Amino acid sequence: MKNKNIYSVQDWLPFKKILNQGIIQLKDFSYVKILKVSTINFQLKSDLEKQAILNSYKIFLKTCNFNLQILIQSNKKDLSKNISKIKEENKILKNKTILDLSEKYIYFINELNAKKETSEKYFYIIIKEQENKIDENIIINNLNEKFYKIKECLSRCGNYVFEILEKKELLDILYSFLNFKIN
Repeated sequence: MKNKNIYSVQDWLPFKKILNQGIIQLKDFSYVKILKVSTINFQLKSDLEKQAILNSYKIFLKTCNFNLQILIQSNKKDLSKNISKIKEENKILKNKTILDLSEKYIYFINELNAKKETSEKYFYIIIKEQENKIDENIIINNLNEKFYKIKECLSRCGNYVFEILEKKELLDILYSFLNFKIN
């Protein structure tokens, strides 16, 4: 006997539709917005700068009196394209010292690449708004207000916060969240 209740992956996924301004409506009628955050190299900062960043981050956590989720995605990176580009540039180099340094750098990158020790990190903040029988425009405005509050607070830490407005970029990010084999 065949099972008539066959479900597809789309039935399982919580997404209903993607609206304008990068907002996703979920099947439970809540709405989410995914923000991309640039990183700073905290280790390169002076002690005074580090203290200021930490204080700004504390203010960020206290100011955001709503639920948010911080997601860090680390992906292994293949550096072979970088190596090829350096080799191409080496063909026109005339200075022997720079050429030697470049060759040593290629060797270093090859070692890192062989050990699979290179990775890039992406930081995302996911904010959510419940419907509660409110007009969709009000929900969108609430999410955008949260975005601007996060952007303002994190800019004090030296970070940049970007809205993800393009549907393709949003789909790529969602795909990367759900497809663990590519990470």
